[in-house]
Amino acid sequence: MKTAFGTSRSSRGARGLLCFALAYSFAHAADDTPKLVQQFLGKYCLECHDADAQKGDRAFDAFALPLKSVADLIEARDIIDQLTLKEMPPKKADQPKDDERIAMIRALREGTVAAHAKFQTTGSRTVMRRLSSREYENTLAVLFGRRVDTLGLTADFPKEKTTEHMDTIGKSLVTSGFLVDQYFQSANRLVETRLGKPATPPKDWKFNSHFVQYEELQGSHKSAFNYRYLNLYEQPNTDTRQGGYGHIEDFLKGVPVSGLYDLEVEATALHRDTHYDPAIFGIDFSEPFILGVVPGDVTKGHIHYPQAIEPLLATAVVPDNTPTWFKFRVWLEAGQTPRFIFPNGPFESRASVVTINKKYKDEFKSDVGSSGVGRAHILKEGKLPHIRISEIKIHGPVPEKPSAEELAVFGKDGFQEAKALGQLNAFAEKAYRRPLTEEDKKPIRVLYEKRIAEKAAPRQAALDSLKLILCSPSFLYLSEITDESAKALKPHDLATRLSFALWATPPDEALLAAAKSGYLTQDAELKKHIERMLSDERINGFVNGFIDSWLNLRDLGSQPPPRETNRAYYAEDLPSSMKAEARLFFRDLLKNNGSVAQFIDCEHTFVDKKLAKLYELPEAKTLRLADGFQKVSLKGNNHRGGLLGMAAVLTVSANGVETSPVTRGVWVTENFLGFPPPPPPDVVPAIDPDVSGATTIRDRLAKHRADAACAECHRKIDPLGFSLEAYDPVGRWRKKYPAANKKTKPAEIDTTGEFPSGETYSDFAGFKRVIRDTRADHFTRHLIRQLLTYTTGRTMELADDLPLDQLHEKVKKQGLGLNTIMVECLMSDVFRSR
Repeated sequence: MKTAFGTSRSSRGARGLLCFALAYSFAHAADDTPKLVQQFLGKYCLECHDADAQKGDRAFDAFALPLKSVADLIEARDIIDQLTLKEMPPKKADQPKDDERIAMIRALREGTVAAHAKFQTTGSRTVMRRLSSREYENTLAVLFGRRVDTLGLTADFPKEKTTEHMDTIGKSLVTSGFLVDQYFQSANRLVETRLGKPATPPKDWKFNSHFVQYEELQGSHKSAFNYRYLNLYEQPNTDTRQGGYGHIEDFLKGVPVSGLYDLEVEATALHRDTHYDPAIFGIDFSEPFILGVVPGDVTKGHIHYPQAIEPLLATAVVPDNTPTWFKFRVWLEAGQTPRFIFPNGPFESRASVVTINKKYKDEFKSDVGSSGVGRAHILKEGKLPHIRISEIKIHGPVPEKPSAEELAVFGKDGFQEAKALGQLNAFAEKAYRRPLTEEDKKPIRVLYEKRIAEKAAPRQAALDSLKLILCSPSFLYLSEITDESAKALKPHDLATRLSFALWATPPDEALLAAAKSGYLTQDAELKKHIERMLSDERINGFVNGFIDSWLNLRDLGSQPPPRETNRAYYAEDLPSSMKAEARLFFRDLLKNNGSVAQFIDCEHTFVDKKLAKLYELPEAKTLRLADGFQKVSLKGNNHRGGLLGMAAVLTVSANGVETSPVTRGVWVTENFLGFPPPPPPDVVPAIDPDVSGATTIRDRLAKHRADAACAECHRKIDPLGFSLEAYDPVGRWRKKYPAANKKTKPAEIDTTGEFPSGETYSDFAGFKRVIRDTRADHFTRHLIRQLLTYTTGRTMELADDLPLDQLHEKVKKQGLGLNTIMVECLMSDVFRSR
């Protein structure tokens, strides 16, 4: 049984006696503590929160120390939070003196300590969970020695459910009958395409004609050059698909077997120096054109459109006006054909052509036609920017002896019939992430022998047994061999939890060796491996997954802004850059043990050329796309700094079309400070939009707060969003709202605000200052809670509050470095327990 302290059984009695002693001493040192609580509530709270009023659905007339139930404990924690933030009593009510407030907080905290010793919970245990879809693919890539994203194994899996935006929570990672069937199909496809493929000698293909493309392009391409060239006119993520994907019409059947293939492509960048207005195309013509390669499958959807399985396989910079040969070695699955893309190409080709035909029609000798979309005359006489491919050669599959998969599964000598069961058991041990028992080995042996008896070839029998391993609960679940009655994880369970927490992959050989030796559960050995893993490049598995969860960046792009008013968001793929900034910032703090206070405010960040332009930084003039992301100073910049100044946060906390202090305020209180607001009452009226533009969102919220059902929450939420109105839905700085129509003037943005506790601010910089000076502890404690939630695979409960408080105090004394916090979280009993 897990106690409220979350400690091991060996220390349970000592901790319990300690807390009992503390509670006893408190009771006898201050027998009037319950009376103090009753007097405070009667003086400052019961007017609004008695059995009759129950404002905010809270009644405190029956609340008293000692706490008698879990519900009382929750109420006490809530009162502590409200008093600490000075959000209660409300500003207009009589205010307690500082010594009264402190005495009340102290009394309630002492009461919760005593209650923790008394209450027990059957929770605070991680529900045995399955691998998430991303962990599943990562694990298969490790086990088979090669990327598997080209197979799209999870493309048809049900959408992953999350809890508090976390995708690692056991109770959310349910397994349906449909998902079980998908596991069988994925295992079969992976094993057969990678290890069951027939021996296939290399073959050569050559294509330099009949480059038929999207229907609307065919007439122009036939007229201009009789399908002699494959032309790329736009980036791949447009609405109209006018030349975003270039496929090989005579190679629709794709490659015969999965394998490595050598591509040779002759390509030319044309008309980057076009005299047409650059605004027509929406791209940066100072940057060279880029050619990309992605897989396509004619059986999986329109070959000219985006498909579910199209990871980027290769890229190259294409020189201007000079046909140049490029060589790529790429992995293609059986049936896949290479397709070519123009990642930094024009925003939308059809719209560009229509505009050129209107604006520059007098330049052409040929008739521009009445449709407006014809481009033959532009290709012959004009300067339409595009990439032209004139010839493609394909060679493969490239011989591999042994293949990466053969080596990973069967070892350097490949499959050996005489050692088949030994090889299968060795792979199963890696897949199950622990030593095998006889119960583990039996079904593998039975299936292998059954397939042999059915006259299957020994290798095929082994491959079928391999599929069984990949469908076993011991593989699909982070199963624990720790006894149910035990609390501390055994070494192999601890190794698995640690590896999936930090790398989202199975344990490596060093970690498994430490588990096998039994030393991993010792503090020094565990800390050594934690520090090793934190400094490894594979830590990106944690950084990416945790940032997506904690900041809810997984939803970035789920409410995209209108294309016509936010071309750069699409044309420059800003969501990718936005996510990268947050991840690099987190990774930098982790690497250098920077203080987590820098999440609140900081004088540096990481930007590429695209973000530098969005942020209007001086680096926008000097950075090139080839420079990637660079660390830049924000000293003296009042518009950026910290997470709340990042475009990723500002975009995910907007609805794509407009901004609202409510939605951004909710994001700040829930994701940043860790105080999820209660759901609005059913009777809450909607905030009426003002299509005339006569009022601002602040004006409308003032009317909204006049409703008694709304005011209680909005006075806490809205101040957390007012300063963020200085940013548009994609994080651009602004001083005015967009005008509703041509007849109205754009309204000025008011970035001032006042917290319920009385602190005021005039702008974004002042807002961050209030957070830093008065709410930094709440931020840090919430971050610790989120780290433990993500890494343990369970939400933190009341039983975890005291260990969290102790952990928080411990890292505060060590300077609040992010690396320090990570180590302490992973060394804690909370992480190391079932």
